[in-house]
Amino acid sequence: MAPLVSTIEVARPPHEVFAVATDPLRFPEWQRDVVRVRMLDGSRFASTRRMPGGARTIVQAITRNDPPYSWAAAGVEGAIRPAATLTIEPIDGGARSRVTFTLDFEGHGVGVPLVPLIRRTAGRFAPASYENLRRLMEGQTG
Repeated sequence: MAPLVSTIEVARPPHEVFAVATDPLRFPEWQRDVVRVRMLDGSRFASTRRMPGGARTIVQAITRNDPPYSWAAAGVEGAIRPAATLTIEPIDGGARSRVTFTLDFEGHGVGVPLVPLIRRTAGRFAPASYENLRRLMEGQTG
């Protein structure tokens, strides 16, 4: 299956968007399924997320960090392993940003048959998280 791809435009420069969007400790501020995040070391983090069937903790490693334009993280253990990529393009002379999110999932063992459910759930709810990021960056509420 093809990964889930969403794009938003944010009225902030790329370096500001990158600083918030790629900081795992800030994920609970805008990702609606994130309960908490704990850094394990400089490149790995554990995020506890609400999922069908209850909250699950996922360990991910940052696999790309090219500020302020590109960032990626991938699950390194567990039955369901997400892979997320952000690319940020400057627009309007760098005053605004176009952010593209790519999200995919890989199942291992008992997780293999759950991937379609997780993908459908993410497809429904991830765009609201991206909108939350835009609102956070632009200082909006609601």
